[in-house]
Amino acid sequence: MNAATLTEASIEFPDNRLLIELCGEFDRNLTDIESRLGVQILRRGNYLSVHGEPAAQTEAIEVLRSLYNRLEQGRPVGHGDIDREFRMGTEGGSPADQLEMFGGGKVEIKTRKKLIEPRTEAQKAYVRSLYENELAFGIGPAGTGKTYLAVAVGVNLFITGAVDKIILSRPAVEAGERLGFLPGDMKEKIDPYMQPLYDALNDFLPGKQLARMMEEKTVEIAPLAFMRGRTLSNAFVVLDEAQNATSMQMKMFLTRLGEGSRMVITGDRSQIDLPRGVQSGLKDAERLLTGIPKISFNYFTAKDVVRHPLVAAIIEAYDRDSPQPG
Repeated sequence: MNAATLTEASIEFPDNRLLIELCGEFDRNLTDIESRLGVQILRRGNYLSVHGEPAAQTEAIEVLRSLYNRLEQGRPVGHGDIDREFRMGTEGGSPADQLEMFGGGKVEIKTRKKLIEPRTEAQKAYVRSLYENELAFGIGPAGTGKTYLAVAVGVNLFITGAVDKIILSRPAVEAGERLGFLPGDMKEKIDPYMQPLYDALNDFLPGKQLARMMEEKTVEIAPLAFMRGRTLSNAFVVLDEAQNATSMQMKMFLTRLGEGSRMVITGDRSQIDLPRGVQSGLKDAERLLTGIPKISFNYFTAKDVVRHPLVAAIIEAYDRDSPQPG
């Protein structure tokens, strides 16, 4: 970096308490921005001084202003919020983004424990489609928020009274161990397959409330096979890991949709665990249902991974080695 191109610019933040929150514990938020842009940020009283190349300096100031505006609105600032600013631009938190979508909702998801906001453009489009369509598909690699956002929307619709229950399901595909040889009763055998769904619910609902809802059957978590013969009315229904549903199972599940319900199907076509020669129901559904009104298909790529940055790099490496069709 040429020292001659480095400049300094300062920005004032009138509320010192909010400035402390902006900097984060041990200035970790500033460190995050510095590492992304190659700038240095110093605090001087109520000012932050940004040192670096002009383009990076300008971007840093825009991000700092946007995050400070978040704090003024009473919203927290953490690593995920900084990540969203860089992925989506500072307009991501502007009033224009808070458009009415469904029943007065916004491009944000309010749950009992936290406020969830999309961190990529693909996630934002996906959340919109979950509110706007009775049947929505989210297809892409692990770590892109497909199931997490779907469960968050389900919790939001439940606490606002739009649905009466939440039903979460997964195919219990055996991966190396046969269920019959695992210890415990049927619930104990199945629960490990369902754990990611429990984890998501625990992120959005207080433990006692979730336990009560599960006892009252307003929240159900069950293997896909348990859906046969049911009609799911006034419910928000999620089928996770749908790439491991057979074509027959997918048809069975989709035809459970009842009055007043919404259904979300999530899956990753690169992680099919079905026996060789068995067609994935997710692929069949894509082929047969694309273009039908009120059914949406949303796709994610490695660029939408919101886990550790290495996860995106790993997915891209595997995609380069063995690209998936379609």
